[in-house]
Amino acid sequence: MSSQTSTAAEFDGLRAVVTGGGSGIGLATARLLTARGARVAVLDLDPANAPDPKLGFVADVTDDESVRSAVADAAAALGGIDVLVNNAGIGAAGTVEDNDDEQWHKVYDVNVVGMVRVTRAALPHLRRSEHAAIVNTASIAAVAGLPQRALYSATKGAVHALTLAMATDHLREGIRVNCVHPGTADTPWVGRLLDAAEDPEAERAALAARQPMGRLVTAEEVAAAIAYLASPLASCVTGTSLAVDGGFTGLRPRPAEH
Repeated sequence: MSSQTSTAAEFDGLRAVVTGGGSGIGLATARLLTARGARVAVLDLDPANAPDPKLGFVADVTDDESVRSAVADAAAALGGIDVLVNNAGIGAAGTVEDNDDEQWHKVYDVNVVGMVRVTRAALPHLRRSEHAAIVNTASIAAVAGLPQRALYSATKGAVHALTLAMATDHLREGIRVNCVHPGTADTPWVGRLLDAAEDPEAERAALAARQPMGRLVTAEEVAAAIAYLASPLASCVTGTSLAVDGGFTGLRPRPAEH
């Protein structure tokens, strides 16, 4: 039985907020947490795909007023917040020469400061929870040198460091903080990057080949890792990064023989 259809209900009675929950990893996470018993609010620029349409809230993570309003509305609708999944993010391609200052500021504003804004707004609610957990979406780009990803890698390295700092700061408050490091995932924004390549099919094949398992990661596989870190079953796990990358960061297999 797949995790998506599992009857496990470790999230019964818990209330979760997922940013960037309108598509990709965020949507897969919102659906999985719902399937496992949580009530889930989705914060997104377009939350139309939220598992429960009444719990979809428009939020722009680069706008503090928008974030505070959406988090307050979500907390009111849910009756509190136990789990926060900071997943909203955008990508960027190029070396340090290829992105101007405006783009650097924009991507940092979404990928790093956006997490700060949402967490800051959610902390008063999380402090009142008996099971408080935060999961941040980082990337293998935080710990491995990838070509043409200087800006994106820098932001995800910041998310990794931020996760450790948050886990330390909120340890005594009973708030666990962890992150996931997805490998290259088959999500809409990766699809957009592929579409922009000179040869999208060749680029997809190259991305799949660099992961030892020989394929892209699915959004559902990353969601399963997020669900574990957010779950009461992981009650002694904090300050941890969990790679879902087909073995990319840790394995060095010999080339396949032909």
